[in-house]
Amino acid sequence: MGVLGASIRVMAVFLACLGGQAKAAVAPEEAARLRTTLTPMGAERAGNAAGTIPAWTGGFSVAPQGYRQGDPRPDPFADERPIFTITAANYQNYGDRLPEGARALFRAFPDFRMNVFPTHRTAAFPQHVYDNVFKNATRAHAAPEGIAAGVAGAIGGVPFPIPRDGTEIVWNHLLSFWGTAREVRVRTYIGAADGSVELSAAYREITDFPYYYSGATPENFGDYYFKTRRIQTAPAAQADEAYVAWQPIDTARDPYVAWRLLPGEHRVRKAPSLSYDTPDPDASGLEALDEYYLFFGGPDRYIFKNLGKREMIVPYNNNGLYLHPAPASIGPHHENPDALRYELHRVWVVEGTLAPGKHHVVPRRILYIDEDSWLVLYSDSWDEDGKFWKFGHATVYLMPDVPTVITGTQFVYDLQRGDYAADFVFSGDAVQYKVTAPHDAYLFSAQGLADTAER
Repeated sequence: MGVLGASIRVMAVFLACLGGQAKAAVAPEEAARLRTTLTPMGAERAGNAAGTIPAWTGGFSVAPQGYRQGDPRPDPFADERPIFTITAANYQNYGDRLPEGARALFRAFPDFRMNVFPTHRTAAFPQHVYDNVFKNATRAHAAPEGIAAGVAGAIGGVPFPIPRDGTEIVWNHLLSFWGTAREVRVRTYIGAADGSVELSAAYREITDFPYYYSGATPENFGDYYFKTRRIQTAPAAQADEAYVAWQPIDTARDPYVAWRLLPGEHRVRKAPSLSYDTPDPDASGLEALDEYYLFFGGPDRYIFKNLGKREMIVPYNNNGLYLHPAPASIGPHHENPDALRYELHRVWVVEGTLAPGKHHVVPRRILYIDEDSWLVLYSDSWDEDGKFWKFGHATVYLMPDVPTVITGTQFVYDLQRGDYAADFVFSGDAVQYKVTAPHDAYLFSAQGLADTAER
């Protein structure tokens, strides 16, 4: 390139960063709202005018006495009863408090219902996360290639607690706090249109979040915010297949990284990245890889528009779901309504439409993102003909021992085919989502995957 060319490129990147900062970072006086009218994560502290959404008073962060990491977390609201139930007979009375996908389920299945309980704003996070979010508010900005490509200047907390546009909100979801590292056994079930339900895959998973490592800075944490390793345990014919995947914080600068181990071949191969619209074979093609956690991977194929906040009835504080074996929550055509808890919360509504020159089998999707945790709770998707196609909804798992709340089991419905997937299932396990110290980086390498293969 030459010295002159290199200097021009460095200056261009520098100017792009400045432009991103001017667009994204907020002034110190605005960031100060995170200590007054806003929660430390950027939600409204106050409740709603009707009193049906309470004020946030710190969340729920008291671990049960004698709790050991990985034990099933109890349901702190087990004694509560629904205050009302939404059914196929009355769902139209709730207007835009329900996403399009929920309304479609009521139309398709007369026995589908939502049991709605009192609202509890339980989302709480460690003080070091709050501290980083406050700093990120005035330092986080778009990557040199733009906000759709990535984030710079942030670490250890959501980057945009006072967001300016829809893509910043999506990045808050992608960089939400799940702990520094985790170990968990997860399963995927398929509910077919004929009413049958079967286990399609099970894994042992190890995941690290380098973006949340202790001592990490925006400059030194590396280029990848998420690294995972999964070893398959079911079905028997695919036991010990495994993969490793890395997610970049700047998709224009760094590639997605994925390797897959096929024991029968005794070799590790490059694999499709966990992003975009590649079908997930473990979910019988019902989910695309970017439907993990309802949205995952690169946001760069969409233009995300912030449609503002809305009060909606959403699945929340679902710890009771995880205290029973998975079949208790998975019905023949939809989840068991008695296994889930719904509450009224405020969510950000973000519409994604296909960016010019990009391709995706879902050219339009709407994400409904919890203001307290930045987790996607609902996803509505339309196909290339403009027909409503898929509906996804999360469940919210409360972990006061960390403290944090995470997306647990998710349900993704193909409303054209009439079947659905229940994914990231760990209900009823003796050891559930276990927050750990960071793992050896070797575990997430291609060589580590090959050397530690079980057969």
